[in-house]
Amino acid sequence: MGSDSAVIAGFHEAHPLRQRQGFTIFFTGLSGSGKSTIANALVIKLRESDTRQVTFLDGDIVRQKLSNELGFSKEHRDLNVLRIGCLASEITRNGGIAICAAIAPYADARRSVRELIAPLGCFVEVYVATPIEICEGRDQKGLYAKARAGLIKGFTGIDDPYEVPINPELNIDTTGLAPNLAVRQILTTLEKLGLIR
Repeated sequence: MGSDSAVIAGFHEAHPLRQRQGFTIFFTGLSGSGKSTIANALVIKLRESDTRQVTFLDGDIVRQKLSNELGFSKEHRDLNVLRIGCLASEITRNGGIAICAAIAPYADARRSVRELIAPLGCFVEVYVATPIEICEGRDQKGLYAKARAGLIKGFTGIDDPYEVPINPELNIDTTGLAPNLAVRQILTTLEKLGLIR
Protein backbone atom coordinates (compact mmCIF):
# COMPACT_ATOMS: atom_id res chain seq x y z
CA MET A 1 0.00 0.00 0.00
CA GLY A 2 2.82 2.37 0.91
CA SER A 3 4.59 1.79 -2.40
CA ASP A 4 1.34 2.53 -4.29
CA SER A 5 1.06 5.85 -2.46
CA ALA A 6 4.64 6.69 -3.41
CA VAL A 7 3.93 5.85 -7.06
CA ILE A 8 0.81 8.02 -7.09
CA ALA A 9 2.66 10.89 -5.39
CA GLY A 10 5.47 10.58 -7.93
CA PHE A 11 2.97 10.62 -10.79
CA HIS A 12 1.28 13.76 -9.47
CA GLU A 13 4.63 15.45 -9.07
CA ALA A 14 5.57 14.63 -12.67
CA HIS A 15 2.03 15.33 -13.98
CA PRO A 16 0.34 17.85 -11.67
CA LEU A 17 -3.40 18.39 -11.85
CA ARG A 18 -4.35 21.06 -14.34
CA GLN A 19 -5.29 23.45 -11.51
CA ARG A 20 -1.68 23.20 -10.29
CA GLN A 21 0.09 23.40 -13.65
CA GLY A 22 1.61 26.58 -14.95
CA PHE A 23 -0.06 28.35 -17.86
CA THR A 24 0.24 31.45 -20.02
CA ILE A 25 -2.43 33.96 -20.96
CA PHE A 26 -1.31 35.93 -24.01
CA PHE A 27 -3.21 39.16 -24.77
CA THR A 28 -2.82 40.50 -28.30
CA GLY A 29 -4.47 43.46 -30.03
CA LEU A 30 -3.93 46.95 -31.34
CA SER A 31 -2.35 49.75 -29.33
CA GLY A 32 -5.07 51.20 -27.08
CA SER A 33 -7.29 48.11 -27.31
CA GLY A 34 -7.23 47.56 -23.52
CA LYS A 35 -4.74 44.68 -23.28
CA SER A 36 -2.67 46.04 -20.38
CA THR A 37 -5.69 47.35 -18.48
CA ILE A 38 -7.42 43.96 -18.54
CA ALA A 39 -4.17 42.10 -17.89
CA ASN A 40 -3.43 44.21 -14.79
CA ALA A 41 -6.94 43.62 -13.44
CA LEU A 42 -6.58 39.88 -14.12
CA VAL A 43 -3.23 39.75 -12.31
CA ILE A 44 -4.84 41.27 -9.20
CA LYS A 45 -7.76 38.83 -9.33
CA LEU A 46 -5.55 35.76 -9.78
CA ARG A 47 -3.16 36.83 -7.01
CA GLU A 48 -6.15 37.06 -4.68
CA SER A 49 -7.60 33.66 -5.60
CA ASP A 50 -4.70 31.40 -6.65
CA THR A 51 -1.62 30.10 -4.85
CA ARG A 52 0.56 30.01 -7.99
CA GLN A 53 3.03 32.82 -8.67
CA VAL A 54 1.51 35.31 -11.15
CA THR A 55 3.87 37.36 -13.34
CA PHE A 56 2.84 40.15 -15.71
CA LEU A 57 4.97 40.57 -18.84
CA ASP A 58 3.98 43.85 -20.45
CA GLY A 59 5.22 44.16 -24.03
CA ASP A 60 6.25 47.81 -23.65
CA ILE A 61 8.22 47.13 -20.47
CA VAL A 62 9.94 44.05 -21.91
CA ARG A 63 10.90 46.13 -24.94
CA GLN A 64 12.35 48.89 -22.73
CA LYS A 65 14.21 46.57 -20.34
CA LEU A 66 15.25 43.57 -22.48
CA SER A 67 14.81 44.63 -26.10
CA ASN A 68 15.80 48.29 -26.15
CA GLU A 69 18.30 47.59 -28.94
CA LEU A 70 15.47 46.52 -31.25
CA GLY A 71 13.74 48.66 -33.85
CA PHE A 72 10.28 48.15 -35.32
CA SER A 73 10.98 45.98 -38.36
CA LYS A 74 8.97 42.76 -38.62
CA GLU A 75 12.07 40.79 -37.61
CA HIS A 76 12.62 42.92 -34.52
CA ARG A 77 8.96 42.91 -33.50
CA ASP A 78 8.91 39.13 -33.81
CA LEU A 79 12.09 38.86 -31.73
CA ASN A 80 10.55 40.97 -28.97
CA VAL A 81 7.45 38.73 -28.95
CA LEU A 82 9.65 35.62 -28.85
CA ARG A 83 11.56 37.04 -25.88
CA ILE A 84 8.27 37.54 -24.07
CA GLY A 85 7.34 33.97 -25.00
CA CYS A 86 10.65 32.64 -23.71
CA LEU A 87 10.13 34.31 -20.33
CA ALA A 88 6.52 33.06 -20.21
CA SER A 89 7.64 29.52 -21.04
CA GLU A 90 10.01 29.46 -18.05
CA ILE A 91 7.29 30.79 -15.74
CA THR A 92 4.88 28.15 -17.09
CA ARG A 93 7.49 25.37 -16.81
CA ASN A 94 7.99 26.24 -13.14
CA GLY A 95 4.29 26.09 -12.32
CA GLY A 96 3.57 29.81 -12.43
CA ILE A 97 1.03 31.88 -14.32
CA ALA A 98 2.40 34.21 -17.01
CA ILE A 99 0.17 37.07 -18.12
CA CYS A 100 1.52 38.64 -21.34
CA ALA A 101 0.23 41.76 -23.07
CA ALA A 102 1.79 42.69 -26.41
CA ILE A 103 0.54 43.99 -29.73
CA ALA A 104 2.23 40.94 -31.33
CA PRO A 105 0.93 41.87 -34.79
CA TYR A 106 2.17 38.84 -36.74
CA ALA A 107 0.53 35.42 -36.64
CA ASP A 108 3.74 33.46 -37.16
CA ALA A 109 5.38 34.92 -34.03
CA ARG A 110 2.26 34.25 -31.95
CA ARG A 111 2.21 30.68 -33.29
CA SER A 112 5.87 30.23 -32.34
CA VAL A 113 5.13 31.38 -28.78
CA ARG A 114 2.20 28.94 -28.57
CA GLU A 115 4.40 26.10 -29.80
CA LEU A 116 7.08 27.02 -27.26
CA ILE A 117 4.68 27.02 -24.31
CA ALA A 118 2.12 24.30 -25.19
CA PRO A 119 4.36 21.35 -24.19
CA LEU A 120 4.92 22.96 -20.77
CA GLY A 121 1.39 24.05 -19.87
CA CYS A 122 -1.75 25.57 -21.33
CA PHE A 123 -1.49 28.56 -23.68
CA VAL A 124 -4.54 30.82 -23.74
CA GLU A 125 -4.62 33.45 -26.48
CA VAL A 126 -6.93 36.39 -25.80
CA TYR A 127 -7.58 38.62 -28.81
CA VAL A 128 -8.61 42.07 -27.60
CA ALA A 129 -10.64 42.87 -30.70
CA THR A 130 -11.41 46.52 -30.00
CA PRO A 131 -11.99 48.44 -33.28
CA ILE A 132 -9.26 50.82 -34.38
CA GLU A 133 -11.60 53.83 -34.14
CA ILE A 134 -12.05 53.16 -30.41
CA CYS A 135 -8.30 52.61 -29.94
CA GLU A 136 -7.56 55.94 -31.64
CA GLY A 137 -10.08 57.71 -29.43
CA ARG A 138 -8.27 56.44 -26.33
CA ASP A 139 -4.80 57.40 -27.56
CA GLN A 140 -3.58 60.03 -25.09
CA LYS A 141 -0.06 60.08 -26.58
CA GLY A 142 -1.36 60.96 -30.04
CA LEU A 143 0.53 58.10 -31.69
CA TYR A 144 -2.26 57.24 -34.12
CA ALA A 145 -2.55 60.90 -35.18
CA LYS A 146 1.21 61.07 -35.74
CA ALA A 147 1.12 57.85 -37.74
CA ARG A 148 -1.75 59.12 -39.90
CA ALA A 149 0.21 62.34 -40.48
CA GLY A 150 3.24 60.31 -41.57
CA LEU A 151 5.33 61.36 -38.57
CA ILE A 152 5.62 57.76 -37.35
CA LYS A 153 6.36 55.03 -39.88
CA GLY A 154 5.43 51.37 -39.56
CA PHE A 155 2.68 51.90 -36.98
CA THR A 156 0.55 48.80 -36.46
CA GLY A 157 -2.96 49.25 -37.84
CA ILE A 158 -2.07 52.31 -39.92
CA ASP A 159 0.78 51.54 -42.33
CA ASP A 160 1.85 48.20 -40.88
CA PRO A 161 -0.51 45.21 -40.72
CA TYR A 162 -2.11 43.57 -37.72
CA GLU A 163 -2.84 39.93 -38.54
CA VAL A 164 -6.07 39.07 -36.71
CA PRO A 165 -5.90 35.80 -34.73
CA ILE A 166 -7.84 33.05 -36.52
CA ASN A 167 -8.75 30.84 -33.59
CA PRO A 168 -7.94 32.43 -30.20
CA GLU A 169 -9.31 30.87 -27.04
CA LEU A 170 -11.19 34.13 -26.37
CA ASN A 171 -12.22 37.30 -28.25
CA ILE A 172 -12.93 40.42 -26.21
CA ASP A 173 -14.10 43.77 -27.58
CA THR A 174 -13.62 46.39 -24.85
CA THR A 175 -15.95 48.92 -26.49
CA GLY A 176 -18.26 49.77 -23.61
CA LEU A 177 -17.01 46.79 -21.59
CA ALA A 178 -15.63 47.50 -18.12
CA PRO A 179 -12.31 45.78 -17.29
CA ASN A 180 -13.92 43.76 -14.45
CA LEU A 181 -16.44 42.29 -16.89
CA ALA A 182 -13.66 41.40 -19.33
CA VAL A 183 -11.79 39.71 -16.46
CA ARG A 184 -14.93 37.75 -15.59
CA GLN A 185 -15.08 36.42 -19.18
CA ILE A 186 -11.45 35.32 -18.94
CA LEU A 187 -11.93 33.64 -15.56
CA THR A 188 -14.94 31.74 -16.95
CA THR A 189 -12.78 30.54 -19.85
CA LEU A 190 -10.02 29.46 -17.44
CA GLU A 191 -12.56 27.54 -15.37
CA LYS A 192 -13.88 25.76 -18.49
CA LEU A 193 -10.30 24.81 -19.39
CA GLY A 194 -9.81 23.38 -15.89
CA LEU A 195 -6.99 25.81 -15.09
CA ILE A 196 -8.65 27.39 -12.06
CA ARG A 197 -11.52 26.43 -9.78
